[in-house]
Amino acid sequence: MVHSVELLFDTDTEAAISEIWADLAEAGIRSLAAHASPGNRPHVTLSVAEDIAGGVDESLRPVLERLPLACVIGAPTLFGGGRTVTLVRAVVPSAQLLGLHAEVHRICRPHMPKGPLPHAAPGHWTPHVTLARRVPPEKLAAAVMRRAMFGDIRATAVGLRHWDGNRRIEHPIG
Repeated sequence: MVHSVELLFDTDTEAAISEIWADLAEAGIRSLAAHASPGNRPHVTLSVAEDIAGGVDESLRPVLERLPLACVIGAPTLFGGGRTVTLVRAVVPSAQLLGLHAEVHRICRPHMPKGPLPHAAPGHWTPHVTLARRVPPEKLAAAVMRRAMFGDIRATAVGLRHWDGNRRIEHPIG
């Protein structure tokens, strides 16, 4: 498993994404609606590593001054390939979002004994909100063509958390 630092949304944005998860589930697509974990909530992953030391939480507190952050959740996008794909909605990479990401990366780096995973580094990061994992090709068209996939979502990011995927523990920051 991994540790991550994640950007969290306000209740309206969470509700909009949760509705998409439910819509996909209704269509027989295994969405994140099926995950009953208390830590399962819509988010944008900002940094990921095999391990992030607990001291990162305190170090990240100054980043909260950048919030709330208005952002746009845009088009559906696919990650992966082969037998299944991950379905996400892209988050438009505004200058403010990219700046916040770079600052989080800079702060987290000393707390990552083995360094960050490469796809989360500035210049390689694709901001997104995950909707469904392991979508088989035969269900992909049905998933992407759901009405919930169309139209931008005006979103507001309001918080940060450190997710310990090894122990499945959420550490709210601030």
